[in-house]
Amino acid sequence: MKEWEASYVAGIIDGEGSISLTRMHKGEFRRPCISISSTDKELLIYIKRLTGGVINNKKNYNPERHKNSYTLTIKKKENVFEVLEKIHPYLRINKKRARALWILRYYENVSPRNGKYSSTLLKQKLQFEEDFFRL
Repeated sequence: MKEWEASYVAGIIDGEGSISLTRMHKGEFRRPCISISSTDKELLIYIKRLTGGVINNKKNYNPERHKNSYTLTIKKKENVFEVLEKIHPYLRINKKRARALWILRYYENVSPRNGKYSSTLLKQKLQFEEDFFRL
């Protein structure tokens, strides 16, 4: 992703996206996730080429009054970290910039590669999540 593309993607995320922690499966810890919703599928296809991820159709309960809507979700850890690393200098919404930096700075420290948590690390992981959602 070129610098101008990173800036563009940051603007889209500032306006239409979210940087969050989500569970992939019931009972597991939350993982970093970036999502962007739009009625412009072409935009999401372009961003997907830059960032990876999956585009899903959102259910349209009233097609006579509403356009079809789509969501690009980036959940693969490597992709999320790469995107956050490139876009965080260009994010203008304080909460989103703070969340991006929080993930980049602390997620690896509280997430063991093997998924096994000591009691101390478990407390740190839960505190990480709690602090993240307070940002």
